[in-house]
Amino acid sequence: MRTAAAIVSLAVSGALIVAIPACDQGGSESSNAHYGDCQVSGRYGEFQLSPETAGVLTVKTTLPAPGWWNGDSPDSVKSGYEYCMAANIAYRSGLDRVKVKNAPFPEVVSGRTKDFDLALAQITITPERLKVADFSPPYLSSTLGVLIRDGEKIDQENIRDVRIGVAEGTTGEEFVKDRLKPTKPVTAYSNDPEMVRALEEGRIDAVVHDTTILLAYPQKREGRVRIVGQYRTDQGYGALYPKGSPDQDELDRIIRQLIDDGTLAKLSAVYLGGAFDQDPAKIPYFTVDDGS
Repeated sequence: MRTAAAIVSLAVSGALIVAIPACDQGGSESSNAHYGDCQVSGRYGEFQLSPETAGVLTVKTTLPAPGWWNGDSPDSVKSGYEYCMAANIAYRSGLDRVKVKNAPFPEVVSGRTKDFDLALAQITITPERLKVADFSPPYLSSTLGVLIRDGEKIDQENIRDVRIGVAEGTTGEEFVKDRLKPTKPVTAYSNDPEMVRALEEGRIDAVVHDTTILLAYPQKREGRVRIVGQYRTDQGYGALYPKGSPDQDELDRIIRQLIDDGTLAKLSAVYLGGAFDQDPAKIPYFTVDDGS
């Protein structure tokens, strides 16, 4: 066994890389190692991967994503639910560095790129996406929240008659167009901050997007917007892998372990519950005409 050395943080080519000389190469438990601000757990090197870059876990995501990836650029991210999830995966795989790649969400889920080991971007597992990429077991349930300007009166009865904004390429866009079928045109946005600004400025009247993503905005926008409801989807978030990834089975085992040993529940409490100051379970559920 080697003793722990100092944590070294480096910004290389726009990607955050955190190097940790491991204290437990033999596979013993450690509670002192950190990647960025994430304290990791489990056994170092218990699992074996064949990563895109030797010694590095390369993770693709879409920024900004407060609570999930705390930072606006790859070189500024040091914490968050999914970043620390990636850190734990890297540690348990014996990889001493995490490299973050930022890309538009439609590109992340397109299946056209293979220059990463896994993508963590609050990606809902759908049959369409399974055609072009592979997924881990779901690690978090997902619902679709409704965000409106504070003071407006929009509910499940009149939401079809307002201008709705959605995030391009998401299940929220599909849900609004295929299930809600609003009477006014739906506007798709390439990034979340632009969409919320459009709401604040009155260019749209409501946003339908993942509840766990929208939770950040009422606090961040100082009460100018609020979440008034959410739709059940019976879906969950999964880690996305390039189609045919040789590491899928091993990554699946790691993620199941993170679920079973309570690591992800702790990350949720720290980075989602703590950041948003709102319990998603207490947000009212909306229904559509078919009773869902």
